[in-house]
Amino acid sequence: MKRTTLLLTLIFLTTFSVLSQKALSHYLFPEFTQGVVLMKSGEENPALLNYNLVTEEMLFDQGGQILAFAEVTINNLDSVFIANRKFVLNNKNKFVEVSEGNGYKLYIEHKCRLLLPGKPAGYGGTSQTSAVDIYSSILDGGMWHKLELPDDYKIKLFNVYWIDNGSGVKEIRSERQLKRFYGKNRDLYNSFIKEHNLDFDNYESVKELIHYIESNSK
Repeated sequence: MKRTTLLLTLIFLTTFSVLSQKALSHYLFPEFTQGVVLMKSGEENPALLNYNLVTEEMLFDQGGQILAFAEVTINNLDSVFIANRKFVLNNKNKFVEVSEGNGYKLYIEHKCRLLLPGKPAGYGGTSQTSAVDIYSSILDGGMWHKLELPDDYKIKLFNVYWIDNGSGVKEIRSERQLKRFYGKNRDLYNSFIKEHNLDFDNYESVKELIHYIESNSK
């Protein structure tokens, strides 16, 4: 596979003179990280990459400009590699991380819930604005592509999983669904849980459980 300069029709989002050293709470990685964009033609394009959990976009930094892939790039993209992690597009053109094992594939959609700080309400209480309202009111200003959000924003990270072990792709949104999916391997599931604290929102924890069951049930 050849390594070439990344040729994209760029969508300008916002510009920053200096990258912040603070962790990016609404980004998957703590900073824009050197990675590779692999095209269907086999071309490898190096870039500084990160995934925005709010806008659900794969973004790259080019000389301080935060840019998104154009449609022509998305249509010809095979996969993206960042920090030894592989990302592909699902059937909704959303990036998901893929982890492959012996006879199975695990797809992870990294997401977040976002709430504004509570507003004063009657009797000393507060009311909160939904993420949908926030998104629609601030997106045009490019706020979501900044490296930091205001301190009073709250973010809850979570994941949606898809498992394909030869019996079709199954979407998993809760620990209960995951346990039900492996109902025929209940002993292996319980054995793992007995030795480990499963954190459903920690993709590494879920990956470890699935690898354990799939590797010991063949």
